[in-house]
Amino acid sequence: MWSSLEHDGTEGEQVRIGITGHTNLTAETSRLVRKALEAELAGRADVVGMSCLARGADQIFARVVLDGGGTLEVALPAADYRERKVQPDNLATFDELIAEASTVRTMPFAESNSAAYMAASEHILDSADAVFAVWDGRPAPGQGGTADVVDAARERGLPVTVVWPEGAERD
Repeated sequence: MWSSLEHDGTEGEQVRIGITGHTNLTAETSRLVRKALEAELAGRADVVGMSCLARGADQIFARVVLDGGGTLEVALPAADYRERKVQPDNLATFDELIAEASTVRTMPFAESNSAAYMAASEHILDSADAVFAVWDGRPAPGQGGTADVVDAARERGLPVTVVWPEGAERD
């Protein structure tokens, strides 16, 4: 699928890839997803990864992009996101990724909620060349879920690569 993300072959041209995906991945699924994302991005240091840095798929993607020599841009859903939504056992990873990001933008919402999550995802889609979706194919349980972001990306005509390795499951 990576060929759908190729541009005109200009040396050094960056590809901007947004991520959407589930936050409640099992430990084994996280490992499988990491391997699948590494395979998708193999040999591509010209990637700008765009993420909301939610636990799970977003953070796995961010780490794969950075470890591969790419650049990370972050769109936080709201001013209270770190304080209200990042769990204590995930703070160190979240803070490490924020520190390594080239850009961090916070959406104009005071509180993290479904509208703020969708706004952050829309912000990413506005400048993406393509989207990776770590998605089991099921509908979103509420506004701003993975399925909604996939639908919005497809409505924009963005290529969507679904990453859901065999054996993957959610908590």
